[in-house]
Amino acid sequence: MTTIVFNQITKRYPGTDTPAVDAVTFEVPEGSTCMLVGTSGSGKTTLLRMVNRLIEPSSGEILIDGKNVLQEDPIQLRRRIGYVIQQVGLFPHLTIAENVRVTAEIAGGWSKQRLKQRVDELLELVGLPPDEYRKRFPRQLSGGQQQRVGLARALATDPAILLMDEPFGALDAITRARMQEELLRIQKDVHKTILFVSHDMEEAFKLGDQIAVLSQGKLVQLGTPVELLAQPANGFVGQLVGADNILRQLQYLPISHALANKPEAVSSAHWGDVPELSTEATLLDALLQLLATNAPALSAKDPQTKQHTGYITLDSLNREISHIRQEQNSTVESRI
Repeated sequence: MTTIVFNQITKRYPGTDTPAVDAVTFEVPEGSTCMLVGTSGSGKTTLLRMVNRLIEPSSGEILIDGKNVLQEDPIQLRRRIGYVIQQVGLFPHLTIAENVRVTAEIAGGWSKQRLKQRVDELLELVGLPPDEYRKRFPRQLSGGQQQRVGLARALATDPAILLMDEPFGALDAITRARMQEELLRIQKDVHKTILFVSHDMEEAFKLGDQIAVLSQGKLVQLGTPVELLAQPANGFVGQLVGADNILRQLQYLPISHALANKPEAVSSAHWGDVPELSTEATLLDALLQLLATNAPALSAKDPQTKQHTGYITLDSLNREISHIRQEQNSTVESRI
């Protein structure tokens, strides 16, 4: 079990009036991806770098599997935590294989044959065929390929924890999207506990199991993407996550928000004939399928139990959109 627990963690820099990180407390569950988001100067990167003690906390505790990292040797601590940054930091004079295995070599305990196997495993994992890439040098790779090598290097010692500080921030939009998909694919295989700093809310919603919103060093809200969209803690969170954006609401809210027991547009004799949709689908998925099939309704089915749970119709979607707009108007009025 590998969890990260922040307990009243605080960082004060000399000569400043307010802490960079101010008494932050929350937990990152084992095998999950937690996105750290907020405006510039909110404390995201400072919080991340205190986990592997690149920045030393002023007070509080950071626990990994119940052990306080402040009581560990920082070098040994860093050797068991993967770290991926925007600049990648590959050694230009080393081949790709040498760049990937360098952390495992430093950690020690690996035979030459096992190192070679590990490099090939990791290059395959990040989508770089070993025969084609292991002997190349960083200058012969694109930015996206270099970022893949950086991710492979971070995984070399098979760390339980990955710290990622805006790793895709310098990539173009297409390459960035591909790297996000690559990370999702890899995470399904390796199940690391990931703490990921991002300034891009679309990225946070795409990658995060939970999202921690920071502002002026304080934790403002912690929750799943759906929780932040449906119930933002305040106006700042709502504006940051785009809670007033109908398209984003449709894109991320599950169809459970708009299920109807008996669709008015379908007679009882034909309820079993309508197309099916997984209960894990979003409101946008349902809308697009209704428009594409021209069906009067969709039958929602739980992918685990295979049980029918209700129906989605254009009417039920319209009611949910109207409900979202009413909530948004109420929120706006309460701020005035």
